[in-house]
Amino acid sequence: MKYVFFPGCTLESAAEELMISTKKVAAALGIELIELTGWTCCGASHIQDIDDLLATTINARNLALAEELEAPLLTVCNTCTLMLRATKQKLDQNDYTRKKVNQGLKEINLEYKGTNEVTHFLWALIQDYGLENLRKKVIKPLKGLKIANFYGCHVIRPPQIMGFENHMNPQSMEMIAEVLGAKSVMFDQRLACCGFHAVFPAEKEVLKMTSINCISPKQAGADCIVTPCPLCQMQLDMYQPDAQKQFNQDITMPILHLPQLIGLALGLTPEELAINRHIIDVIPALKETTIA
Repeated sequence: MKYVFFPGCTLESAAEELMISTKKVAAALGIELIELTGWTCCGASHIQDIDDLLATTINARNLALAEELEAPLLTVCNTCTLMLRATKQKLDQNDYTRKKVNQGLKEINLEYKGTNEVTHFLWALIQDYGLENLRKKVIKPLKGLKIANFYGCHVIRPPQIMGFENHMNPQSMEMIAEVLGAKSVMFDQRLACCGFHAVFPAEKEVLKMTSINCISPKQAGADCIVTPCPLCQMQLDMYQPDAQKQFNQDITMPILHLPQLIGLALGLTPEELAINRHIIDVIPALKETTIA
């Protein structure tokens, strides 16, 4: 299996641990990731508010570069997936926009042709790799680990662009957890927004959201939160100490990236998966289970 890998800005900056763990897990599963040379920021769901055509052209360039490598484009970021898929849908369904964008791309000897699919690592594991094939790779089942699956907005919404599963009751994360031997805990904030994209203009409100998003799975008995999005992980992990200051109850909740959870079941160590780089220490939660 081979994918063109779009890491996005976050993996090369604040979430380097996700870059490390994604590459380790892909190698362990026999998945080839070819990093897209010359990729640029997807716009992080903000750029289109300033210049929609520019946002479309930037991501059309990313898609055109990936098309030259003749493999599906894969990301591990919910927002990157949404931006790239939204661009693809717009170009595939609107001949005028596609023509206008390709006029711009022609200046750098590129053309969007619409030959590539855009997928998320979570989806690829289920749709392409297969759950039973993943199950065969598990050498250290995560027995005793109770996890709270926090999907994040952009991997399930809007459904007309993402469309992998039922956006009102997704099950992909739970399916992965079952294969790995972990127990999924249901909690009220499972499909909530993390608040990342609003943290600067509405910091107080977003920190309150962070508190609620952490206390909800904690009260449900989860050992940790697992998310398929680096922005959700950053918001819930990096901003958790600030959120705690505004909340009377202890909200301490470790936050794992999805590839890190998978890597543990594949027998990789927390150090190999860069779990020791998190703000909220995950290791105590792991030591209380059979994973240690």
